[in-house]
Amino acid sequence: MERLEYQERDDTPLVILDAEKNEFLIAGKSLPEDTGAFFKPILNWLNQYATNPGEKTVFNFKLIYFNTATSKSIVDLLLVLENIHKNGNEVLVKWHYPDDDEDIQDSGEEFASIIEIPFEQVPYEYE
Repeated sequence: MERLEYQERDDTPLVILDAEKNEFLIAGKSLPEDTGAFFKPILNWLNQYATNPGEKTVFNFKLIYFNTATSKSIVDLLLVLENIHKNGNEVLVKWHYPDDDEDIQDSGEEFASIIEIPFEQVPYEYE
């Protein structure tokens, strides 16, 4: 599968989806004007990956800010990951959050409560 990568911009996150290197990351700020248009290729890529996933998929979210529309897109991505898991593949979501940001931490807990896959909260020191 071809790697999908978007560089971080003022209103969109860094996105790296690389099945060959087993690297899955969305990081930074996410408040695109058209959230659906931004996340559509990401969701399409993940759906294609789901047809023949790797042995273990570790998907990292390291967002420092995201809008409500992005929340829905995150849920859509998590549901695809949940389907990969339900089909017998190993999946882990790592939700990285600044150790002093309760809102991002709480968001991770909310996402973890609505999906049935292993979900790990990972605090880090934000500079």
